[in-house]
Order: sequence, then C-alpha cells, then structure tokens
Amino acid sequence: MPGLPRLRWWAPVTLLLALSASPAARAATECPVGAGGSPALAGIDPELRLHFIDDHLAITAHRAQVWTWGWGIGIGAATVANLVPLAFVAPENRIDWYVGAATTVIGVVPLLIAPLDVVGDSRALRARLAVRTPADDICALLADAELKLVSDAKNQANGQRWWLHVGNVALNTGVGLFLGLGYHHWAAGVFNAVLGSAIGEAIILTQPTSSIDDLRTYRSGSFAPPARQLAIAYAAAF
Repeated sequence: MPGLPRLRWWAPVTLLLALSASPAARAATECPVGAGGSPALAGIDPELRLHFIDDHLAITAHRAQVWTWGWGIGIGAATVANLVPLAFVAPENRIDWYVGAATTVIGVVPLLIAPLDVVGDSRALRARLAVRTPADDICALLADAELKLVSDAKNQANGQRWWLHVGNVALNTGVGLFLGLGYHHWAAGVFNAVLGSAIGEAIILTQPTSSIDDLRTYRSGSFAPPARQLAIAYAAAF
C-alpha cells in the first residue's frame, strides 16, 4: 500500500509567490466561489485552494485504501476460518460453517467492487496536476477539484446512512433465523446474527469520512492562515 502522501516540493514556492504578489495581481487570478463556499473563499489564492483539496483528498484516499484492504483481508481470513472446521465437524453441523463463510464473503464483496470514490478522484486530480502547464486555466482546475471534493463528501456521508445500519442488522438477523428455523441450530443462529451485525457495524462506523470535514473547512475558508504566518511556516520548511 502507498505511504502517506506528502506536499510536492514546489508547493511552498508556489504559495510564497502567490502570497508575495501585489493585491492587483492576486485580484487578477481570483476564481469564483464553488462547492457552496462562503464569500471569504473568493479572497483566498486559487493555488492555495487547489492544493488544499488535492492534499486532503490524497490523505483521505490513503485512509480509504487502508480501510478497504484491512477489512478485506480480515474478512477473507474469516472466510477461510469458517471453511477449515468443515473437515472436523459432524455433517449435520456443517451448515453452520457454510453459512458463516457465505456471510463473510457477502461482507467483503462491496469493499472490493465499490471502493470509496475518493480513491479514484484523488488519483485523477493528482495526475491532472502533474501534467499541468502555465497555460492551464487555474479556475477550471479548481472548479473540477471542488466538484470532486463535494462528490466525495457526499459519497462518504452516504456510506453511513441509517438504511445501511438497518440493512446490516436485517441481513444478519435473517441468517440467524435461517439457521434457527431451518435447521433448529439456534445457538449458531444467534451467534452468527450477533457477530455478523457487530462486524458490519464496525465496517460502517470505521469508514473514512474526512472529506465531509474537509468540505466544511473549505467552504468556510478557515484553512488559510494570515499571509505572514503562512510565509514564515513555509520558509521554515527549507
């Protein structure tokens, strides 16, 4: 898995030049307010706005990959753990283990086939910025980045909606009833229902949601410190 993303080496230079530019020059490069932002956002240098989105999407994308692969590997191991005892248990009890393996597979499929949107969006934005030229319209780049930030925040919010919690509990309760009513294995049914629901809730609740807070911060414009403070901070990085 990739390491935590870092600011590109030229970001401090770009920001310092933008901050040291005259008010007239900065006004000439002001971009419209997007992403439902406050009027204060218009007064922030577009390069700073663009780098805020790029860097924060990259951080969240890394967390999303760790979340996806961490749970994917863990659930995959649980599937194998449910299959191993089949060679040692009585035939009439094998259904408990088959059902346990099946439900864990159901849990891992969404993680692998539908990763959080921020992973692809961050990769696309970073690739676009890597090939940008001085002729590129900064406002067009910024507008695209803003759309990605809004979309990713919505995608992460949708990943924790109430119906997902209800669906998780309903699915695992159904598994428990299947074993209890169908095979009279009530102990195994209750165990599968409780454990499956707990794991499902853990997956939902640990899903990265950083883009939601990042969007709120971006809209408020509170991510931009005073020009003097920012210049000193970046100068100290050299």
